[in-house]
Amino acid sequence: MPGPEDASSSREASKETSPVPPATFKSLGLIDPLLEALERVGYKQPTDIQAEALPHAFGGRDIIGIASTGSGKTAAFALPILQKLWEEPKGLFACVLAPTRELAYQISEQFEALGSAMGVRCAVLIGGMDMPTQQIMLAKRPHIIIGTPGRLLDHLETTKGFSLRTLKFLVMDEADRLLNLEFSEAIDKILKLIPKERTTYLFSATMTTKVAKLQRASLTNPVRVEVSSKYQTVDTLLQYYVLMPFVDKQAYFIYLVHTLAQSSIIVFTRTKAEAQMLSVILRILGFAAVPIHGDMSQSQRLGALAKFKSGSRRILVATDIASRGLDIPSVDVVINYDVPQHSKDYIHRVGRTARAGRSGKSITLVSQYDVELLQRIEEVTGRKMDLYETEAEDIAALKERVGEASRAAKMELKDTEANGKGKGRKRQRDDGGGKDDRDRDDDVVEAGMPRMKKKFNNQRR
Repeated sequence: MPGPEDASSSREASKETSPVPPATFKSLGLIDPLLEALERVGYKQPTDIQAEALPHAFGGRDIIGIASTGSGKTAAFALPILQKLWEEPKGLFACVLAPTRELAYQISEQFEALGSAMGVRCAVLIGGMDMPTQQIMLAKRPHIIIGTPGRLLDHLETTKGFSLRTLKFLVMDEADRLLNLEFSEAIDKILKLIPKERTTYLFSATMTTKVAKLQRASLTNPVRVEVSSKYQTVDTLLQYYVLMPFVDKQAYFIYLVHTLAQSSIIVFTRTKAEAQMLSVILRILGFAAVPIHGDMSQSQRLGALAKFKSGSRRILVATDIASRGLDIPSVDVVINYDVPQHSKDYIHRVGRTARAGRSGKSITLVSQYDVELLQRIEEVTGRKMDLYETEAEDIAALKERVGEASRAAKMELKDTEANGKGKGRKRQRDDGGGKDDRDRDDDVVEAGMPRMKKKFNNQRR
């Protein structure tokens, strides 16, 4: 008969083998106003990045957070800031920097939703909107400022009475891009104008390993919270490629859109001119599409996103300004019309679908000029894409109609430009949106396409 010591050791063994219950927002230490807000917005359980980052954040640590797109990174930095603000509701409290205007608006929406019970006030400072309106927002003493580096610096240098002297938190979302040369001058100036005694969070789906870049953000003994590998796509994403001759690219693209007609689709292009051109071609062919690119005004860009989010437009044709951070839960498919030059951009693009545990699909159009780029992406992500099955007869039947739509779209855009409504569009076409020099040998390439496919497939085995 077992004695007390045996019973005790049995209980200890039971403790060791019993599974640890999953973390809840309450067990992580969140206050009731935030728990109520999380319930209202439908956040039931912490995501991996939230469960890992929040304990360190509540402990006052600087954080470098790396997690795949759609994993809840915004809430991972917004929740500890809002909790601290509840404890110390004093003046301008936090500043969040984002690389794009659309992402800045989205972050603001999340802060306002999560801080609704607290009456949190946010101000969005981005280019493309008039300074006086933003100055009025700043005069209302917001708790949180979300902005792009250039416009924030404009206000720091020109808006009377505005400063970041009381700042407690600095956040860089999509930090790897913010720490690149594109934003370096503005970031360096901003860092000189904010308190050294602060908490700093860097979050991104991909993060540079170059220590010098991270040191520029003035981190103090940061903890690195990583719930995905450096370059990773989520398991719920099905990744496909379509191999085709460059000359037939538009026909293959329209074939894909036609076969996926019931899906919500984001199409990524390399240039602004191409995004505009494809959206016009789609409209001519009867597809509900809307473009978003850097030549559009801010109100036009926000309007395009609103139409896509509401479902009144099923297709969003975008440059890479839409590839980072945007959370549109209903995106079923991402089509890479142009293969991105950098593997990191591919990860951000396809991250617009299969978000927060949902399934999704990405299809990349690969011409004879893109094979090396595709192989590089596969090497970096560690996953082979599958061949997306197409019907040659259906694509051949589309060629004439797509060609007519393309010519009509060129005429429409030319007329728009002539009427002065498309400033800068000619320059974009000259930069890469017009007819490519590569077209000269497309007829030869098309004839040799079966041989090329066979060689390509052999390389992948």
